Amino acid sequence: MAISGYSSDQTLAAFKRTLPRGRAWPRGTDTVMHGVLSGFMPTATRFINAARSLVPDVFPATTTSVLDEWEATLGLPDPCAGESPTIEQRRNQVVARLADTGGASIAYFVQFAKNLGYDITITQFAPARADFLCADDPVYDPFWAYIWRVNAPSVTINYFYADQSYADDALASWGNAVLECEITSRVPAHTSVLFAYG
Repeated sequence: MAISGYSSDQTLAAFKRTLPRGRAWPRGTDTVMHGVLSGFMPTATRFINAARSLVPDVFPATTTSVLDEWEATLGLPDPCAGESPTIEQRRNQVVARLADTGGASIAYFVQFAKNLGYDITITQFAPARADFLCADDPVYDPFWAYIWRVNAPSVTINYFYADQSYADDALASWGNAVLECEITSRVPAHTSVLFAYG
């Protein structure tokens, strides 16, 4: 997210305050000095505003102009990114990959999904055992010990937000393809994952 910038008029007013005092340095808006300085201010304003946005722009969660470099560093975009991801989805994927420390625990997958922008829970299954089985419990065979399920909202909707989205972003996009692709690529080799929505 860029820091709100200055206008050319604000830059000109600030510049005029730095000028020496005297008759050779008039500050009125109807002077030649004002006209000449006004011609230089749009460029100066662009440089000042770009410099003020530099710090937020180098962090992956708030970047805009160097997002392509972050993605290239992480091998993105890849098939997990989907057809036409929004800037926010691209940032989330970069942050998730940078923060990824690896793991196989429930907490790891829940946090990884949260970094991607999804709120999930995980269900683990266990084979049926007579001493633990209740009347209404499902009876799973031993292979279910290697199955787990990601529970997510039926449809994850990403809305357009004036302070976060950009001109070419869709007003809304939905789907969980990025979640499924990223989780599936990290599933421990001896397990299988299911996805449940709603």
